[in-house]
Amino acid sequence: MKVLWVCNIMLPAIARQLGVTYSNREGWLSGLLDRVAQEQGHNRIELGIAFPTGEDLGALQRTMQFGDNMACQCYGFLENLDTPELYDEAIEHRFEEILADFQPDILHVFGTEFPHALACIRAFGKPERTLVGIQGLCSVIAEEYMADLPVKVQRQVTLRDRIREDSLKQQQKKFKKRGEHEKSAILMAGHIAGRTDFDREQTAKINPSAKYHYLNETLRSMFYHDRWKRAACEPYTIFLSQGDYPLKGFHYLLRALPKVRERFPDVHVYVAGNNIIEADTFQDRLRLSAYGKYLRKLIRENDLESHVTMLGRLNAEEMKEQYLNCHLYVLPSALENSPNSLGEAMLLGTPCVAADVGGVHNLLTDGGDGMLYPAGDVEALADRIVEIFTKEAIVERFSDNARKHARVNHDADQNYYRLIHIYREMLS
Repeated sequence: MKVLWVCNIMLPAIARQLGVTYSNREGWLSGLLDRVAQEQGHNRIELGIAFPTGEDLGALQRTMQFGDNMACQCYGFLENLDTPELYDEAIEHRFEEILADFQPDILHVFGTEFPHALACIRAFGKPERTLVGIQGLCSVIAEEYMADLPVKVQRQVTLRDRIREDSLKQQQKKFKKRGEHEKSAILMAGHIAGRTDFDREQTAKINPSAKYHYLNETLRSMFYHDRWKRAACEPYTIFLSQGDYPLKGFHYLLRALPKVRERFPDVHVYVAGNNIIEADTFQDRLRLSAYGKYLRKLIRENDLESHVTMLGRLNAEEMKEQYLNCHLYVLPSALENSPNSLGEAMLLGTPCVAADVGGVHNLLTDGGDGMLYPAGDVEALADRIVEIFTKEAIVERFSDNARKHARVNHDADQNYYRLIHIYREMLS
C-alpha cells in the first residue's frame, strides 16, 4: 500500500539529512517513523511524507533513506506558519502536484490545525481513503483560550501586540478562524484517528458519519529509558513544559504558589518554551505581550521573582533532564486533548498533577497514576502540589503506576500494529 503522510513540521530525521534546523514539536511522529522503518520489510508500506518548508527549500522533492530498509519520497510545500488562520489556495495546487506524483492509496493527515490539512484533503478528494489524526481541536480551543483571565487583561493591548496585530482578542479570533478550516477538513474526511473520549465526542459533533479509530501515539524513544527517582531530584521543584499563551495556564500556577510557599518556602518553578516575561532591557519591555505583562504582575505581587526560572526552548534531551530533575510535573491547562508532555513525564515516572480537562483523564488516572484537580481551581491545585511534596509514599506509587500506564498507552509495537490494521481496514 502507498501511504502519504502530511505533517505539520519537517521531521528531524529529514531535516538532519538536509542539514537544516528543525523543531522538536510533535516528537511522537519521529517515534512512529522509526517504527515504520523497522518493519518496512514485513508490511509492504511505500511511504511518502509531505511537510512545510521555507523559501530556501521551496517545493522540495527528494528520495531519502531511513534506516537500512526504507526509502521514502519526501515533498515540501510552502506555507506561512506564522499566519495559520489564512487559507492559501496555492497550497492546494501544490498538493495536486504531490498527489499526482506519488499516487497514494491512503492520505494520512496528522493534525487539523493548519490550512494545509484542508488543502490536501480537498486535492485528494477521496473521503473513504482519508484518515485525519486529531491532536488539538482549534474550534474548541478558541472557546477556552482566555482561561479565566480578568476581562481587563483580555482587552489590554501592548505596543508589541499592536505592531504584530496579535493581542489576546486577536489571538482568540485567529483560533476561531483556524477552527473553521479544521471543521471543513474533518467534514471531508471519512476516517478519524484519536485517543480520547474528548476528541471522539468533539469530532462526532462535526462529522457523525466519519468512522472513528482509536490510535495512540508512540513518543520519542529517549523517554522510554531511565526513570525518575525521588532521591535524585531537586526537592520542591515544579516543571511546566509550556507557558507562553493563556490556554496553557501558567497564570493558574502562579496564583497557586503563595499557598504552596506557606508550607514549602523554597518551592521553585522551571518553565520551558518561549520566555514571554523577560524584561531586562528596554527592548525586552517593548516586546512584552499583554499576557506576559500579566504574568510579570502576578510574579511581582506574589513575591515570586526568585521562585520562577524561564528555561527557553529545550530539545528532547533537555526536556528529559528537567522531568528527571524536578520533584513534580504540573499541567495546569484550561484545555488539552492528549498532551505529549504528560505522556513523557509519565513514561519517566515523574509525579504528575494535571487539570481534569479534555482527554487528560484518559492518560492519567486520578489517585492511581497521579492527581487530577478541577480546571481553574487554584486552591485545589495548590493542595495537590502540597500533598505530593508531603506524602512520599504515594509519590512512589504514583511513579510506578504512571510508568506502567504510559507504557500501555504509548507502546510502540501495539500502536504500530494498530495503525497498519486501520490502513488495511480502509483499503478493504
